[in-house]
Amino acid sequence: MTTLAQPSHQYTGMRAFLIFWFGQLVSLLGTNMSRFALTIWAWELTGQATALALVAVFSFAPAVLVSPIAGAMVDRLPRKLMMMLSDAAAGLASFVILLLYLSGTLEIWHLYVAGAFTGIFESFQFPAFSAAISTMVPKEQYGRANGLLSLAESVSAIAAPVLAGLLLALMGIGGILVIDVVTCLFAIVVLLFITVPQPKRTTDHEAQTRNFWGEVTYGFRYILTRPSLLGLQMTFLASNFLGGIGLILVNPMVLARSSNELALATVQTAFGIGGVVGGLLLSTWGGPKRRVHGVLFGFIWASLFQVWLGIGQSLWVWSAASFILMISFPIINGSNQAIWQAKVAPDVQGRVFAARRVFAQLTGPLGMALAGPLADWILEPAMREGGALVDALGWLFGTGPGAGMGLLISLTGLAGIAVGITGYAIPAIYHAESRLPDHDEA
Repeated sequence: MTTLAQPSHQYTGMRAFLIFWFGQLVSLLGTNMSRFALTIWAWELTGQATALALVAVFSFAPAVLVSPIAGAMVDRLPRKLMMMLSDAAAGLASFVILLLYLSGTLEIWHLYVAGAFTGIFESFQFPAFSAAISTMVPKEQYGRANGLLSLAESVSAIAAPVLAGLLLALMGIGGILVIDVVTCLFAIVVLLFITVPQPKRTTDHEAQTRNFWGEVTYGFRYILTRPSLLGLQMTFLASNFLGGIGLILVNPMVLARSSNELALATVQTAFGIGGVVGGLLLSTWGGPKRRVHGVLFGFIWASLFQVWLGIGQSLWVWSAASFILMISFPIINGSNQAIWQAKVAPDVQGRVFAARRVFAQLTGPLGMALAGPLADWILEPAMREGGALVDALGWLFGTGPGAGMGLLISLTGLAGIAVGITGYAIPAIYHAESRLPDHDEA
């Protein structure tokens, strides 16, 4: 097994997790700052929702497609090494974008290539992080640990737009990209000072096969033979498809309707504050006793306020809807994560969680790819003066730039409400926790 050079003293347990959490918080802050700055750059260059959506597609699709291979490698190799590789790839991509920007040769397609490169290595990050929690903290702390990770994402989402907005005037995009590279290096160094235990092997013969491609497909077979886990993933598959269409349009909608970078920063900060509140709530409360309620009711709650977000035509409405919507995201993801961490044995979580990601997010890139053309070529023209939908819906969504994107955001929100209600109606999903034993009780 691969070994890593380590400092003489390493932290373990919950202390190690908190150190790891802080390193990820710093890294996420740098990443989100550069994403904000490059979003502004791409919008000013193209003025199209399609361009921004394609950046997300090229970042997201490779991560999903490579996940099965990544999951098998996560279970074979030290999980800390997998996390370090992911951070190193992100830092390298930002460094290359920095060089292109400073030389005056940066083009929109460079962001697509960089996104695809980092997406491949991010496919290792999700199963490695998720599986590492199972060996670093006790089972009763899964919900809180997942809440802290959601909190890190949300804190960075709040601070990054504000800091990026201030620093753009002081040091430009180049300076922000330098910060991103440095924060990636910081996350790597932090990992050297903690212990991430490798799991004990279970007696499942199939899981321990030495056939690599058998291990790649193991996660899919595991989920397909457990209807409750499969049902949970189907709800995420539907929700991520709808979110890929609707939520990817929030940034271009705000820019189109306000023509104001400060407005976009305010809305993104509102998203972040809502996520912080949700993350704090989950990390202190631990989530509902029946975690499936955190998933299904969370879908309904988030989708309801997504409808409101699309209807809104002012900064305060966008900000309020974004804040309330995002409260549910850490609870949805943390509750679902805790179910899987409790039910799946730690030594196969890399493979199973990677397959789970494919099941849940396979349609996300498709939704993102559809969002731009639907907005730019169909609904945006239909919601401008003289458009086909102005008489019917103009009174609710307004007219002009951004109205068509708002309509699409609301329509996908309505469909998301239906996904949550459907989950409650399917026994295999609603009773998932009672139908499957915990891995340490099976």
